[in-house]
Amino acid sequence: MIGKKTSAKSDMPAWHALSTDAVFQALDSGTKGLTEQEARQRQKQHGYNRLTPATRTGTLKRFLLQFHNVLIYVLLVSAGITAAIGHWVDSAVILGVVLINALIGFIQEGKAEHALNAIRNLLTYEAMVLRDGRHLKIPAEELVPGDVVSLESGDKVPADLRLLQVKNLRADESMLTGESLPVEKNIASSEDHAALGDRFSMAYSSALITYGTAHGIVVATGDNTEIGRISSLLRTVPQLTTPLLKQIAGFSRWLTVAILILALAAFGYGWFIGHSSLQDLFMSAVGIAVAAIPEGLPAIVTITLAIGVQRMAARNAIIRRLPAVETLGSVTVICSDKTGTLTCNEMTVESISVNNEEFTVEGAGYDPHGDFKLAGLSASVNDYPELRELLRAAALCNNARIEQANGNWRLHGDPTEGALITLAHKAGLDPDLLNQEMPRTDSIPFEAEHRYMATLHHDHLGHAFMFIKGAPERILTMCSLERHHGEDRPIRVAHWHRVLDQIAGRGQRLLAIAFKTEPATRSQIEFADVENGLTLLGVVGMIDPPRPEAIDSVRKCQKAGIRVKMITGDHAATASAIAAQLHIGNGSVLSGADIDRLSDDELKVAIRDVDVFARTSPENKLRLVSALQADDQVVAMTGDGVNDAPALKRADVGVAMGKNGTEVAKEASEMVLADDNFASIVHAVEEGRSIYENLKKSIIFILPTSGGEALTIAAAIMTGEALPITPVQILWVNMITAVTLSLTLAFEPTERRIMRRKPRDPHEPLLSGFLGWRILFVSLILVSGTFGLFLHQQALGASVAEARTIAVNTLVLFEMFYVFNSRYLYQSVLSPRGLFGNGTIWFAVFVLTGFQLAYTYWPPMQTLFGSVDLDLPTWGLMIAVASSVFFLVEIEKFFIRLFMDKKSNG
Repeated sequence: MIGKKTSAKSDMPAWHALSTDAVFQALDSGTKGLTEQEARQRQKQHGYNRLTPATRTGTLKRFLLQFHNVLIYVLLVSAGITAAIGHWVDSAVILGVVLINALIGFIQEGKAEHALNAIRNLLTYEAMVLRDGRHLKIPAEELVPGDVVSLESGDKVPADLRLLQVKNLRADESMLTGESLPVEKNIASSEDHAALGDRFSMAYSSALITYGTAHGIVVATGDNTEIGRISSLLRTVPQLTTPLLKQIAGFSRWLTVAILILALAAFGYGWFIGHSSLQDLFMSAVGIAVAAIPEGLPAIVTITLAIGVQRMAARNAIIRRLPAVETLGSVTVICSDKTGTLTCNEMTVESISVNNEEFTVEGAGYDPHGDFKLAGLSASVNDYPELRELLRAAALCNNARIEQANGNWRLHGDPTEGALITLAHKAGLDPDLLNQEMPRTDSIPFEAEHRYMATLHHDHLGHAFMFIKGAPERILTMCSLERHHGEDRPIRVAHWHRVLDQIAGRGQRLLAIAFKTEPATRSQIEFADVENGLTLLGVVGMIDPPRPEAIDSVRKCQKAGIRVKMITGDHAATASAIAAQLHIGNGSVLSGADIDRLSDDELKVAIRDVDVFARTSPENKLRLVSALQADDQVVAMTGDGVNDAPALKRADVGVAMGKNGTEVAKEASEMVLADDNFASIVHAVEEGRSIYENLKKSIIFILPTSGGEALTIAAAIMTGEALPITPVQILWVNMITAVTLSLTLAFEPTERRIMRRKPRDPHEPLLSGFLGWRILFVSLILVSGTFGLFLHQQALGASVAEARTIAVNTLVLFEMFYVFNSRYLYQSVLSPRGLFGNGTIWFAVFVLTGFQLAYTYWPPMQTLFGSVDLDLPTWGLMIAVASSVFFLVEIEKFFIRLFMDKKSNG
């Protein structure tokens, strides 16, 4: 096995299934580890214990990629043509617009992918290794397969280890397995196909040792470790393009073809029929291209998304990549981790079985408030002595404590013990006072070998008691009696096993609590004192409960047509119990082993009916996301561990946890939840839908401007008239006025009942048939008014410069009126809310009026744009003409609503 370098993790044996002797034999090592010479030879074969670094896109290349857009190519060709014929100002302005757009895209693109570097930073830097029979501390990257390594509490596991000796060892593997609690480790072999979380004889690279000590032999290093396998998996996952970016790319290609056809048609008509000069035709063609291209659209999309980022941040959703803002609005499935997202990540006692009665406990987490109930009715602990006795024992046989800080209850100690301390507080018991009344004189700490904890206490009357808590199946073997109405009677083993099965069936973790009376003279306890003769007080069931707000949020998603799926590393029973409380799924659960047995096509079919997935591996999660996407779903995926990173990167929107998430998960995600709360995802989806609606309004506003300008120039060529608007004037309108007004629509408030609609189809085009009609309708109004007034003023004897100044101002006034129409696509704006519901529009109109006055009357602007002064009656005429768009569009909306009502009723 050691003679050659393994190329993939799958080529390696199932180390967890081998005995320690078989592991030593396979690795040609022993309990004394390797010699320095052997270690050097193996390092040549296996390389250093570090992960392969990721390839990066250079800064210059990322900047140049901002110009890789067909519309930008058209603008660059236009700039070249205008420069070639000596129109340097026009050329400079066009290039300036292109450069501004590139800079905006470069800055707002989002950070480069850092997930692989983040994984590398998880690896520990030093390790205690046995070399030449001596314990040495060496750099962890020098470890090789066959090395024997020592671990102790607080260490980060430096490589994948098969454990040889353990002493009370617990490891936090949550970032790899999704388990909510540290895992007890042992050296016993497990099944060949055991899930990662069930391989108790293994300690995996980057896991944190929370308790105990151990010795283990290195079985995998670098890319061959579990975390290395995830790193390799992450490298193979492509970054997806969002629905909006796909739509814009398709729209850009369509628009480019339309622009080229229109420009060539106008050029051909002017050359063969109008017999215009070549220079005039070139300028006209450039004018059409510049007019038809909505130069401000990239800026509008970027800034609108940036505004959405700010809105979402206020609701605890931090966006790392701008396009994710819009993608959230089209999400059809949310694949959520369980622990900490749908649940509180705080163990809570929910069931107590004592004296043939089962009590339920209300409240969640470590907040010590909640009632006790029996058969659905409130119960006082003081009325049930056996219950109070159990609670007292749970508080005394305990090392944890809770305290309130900044309004939140925090645990100091083990989560299981924290749940018991909280339970005692709910009953009105004070653990500190109990420990004063019955001071602890000795204890046996919890160890994996014996699976219980015992404490010895003396009261001030000279009595001695021993309290024990631990795994029920272990405690039952140590008990000969049980407590019943204040007396001890022989234990009913079969009865208690039925109770255990019933509570465990609800997905709750079980803990049995017992006691034993001791002689007053006893000051120490030994294992032999605990092994028999105990009296069982009862059994408690605990679980990490659902967040109360998560239940409401799941319901809101379902009403919005969004399916919620739970994907967890926990066992199926626990996942099913939590899912039932959250109203997720129909009770069906697929395990990671089940997923492994299904082909991709079978999995795509299976996930249509199953919403709960348990004991999943990183590959399972990645396959689930890919299968959903293959079924035309837009997927948001939540996660916090390294094991979630590949699926987070693959998902349309990866959502990492901000509080408890690893840096790897955050870097692989588009969004980070500051509060680790599922409800914040739902808020983000709502904002995403609102942002897409506002983007659509901005687009339906800005495109008629471009259409009107292009048709105006085409009309001038067809009639043989001078251009009503020059290319540089078009850029002024497009970049200054149109962008200013369209951005006001980004501040539109969220529409009512937006979360009662189904998710939009990700395949729908950016421009529907209705939007295309609206753009054409408004474009014709704009070209009629603008070109008509230009011809009218020339007929009255106005100069070309004056007529062009009137045309530009008329076009801008058209936009000022039309922006109010654009607030609602179908509904009338002829109401106080419609006219004054967005104060940003009025502010923009005021600012834009100042811009246009400067454009018309300020000498430097007159020099740059060729504008001239206008008198007051001319302004009155322009306002009268421009206001027509407002009334005509409102009339068109009225007939559209009539048609829609008739269609829905018919």
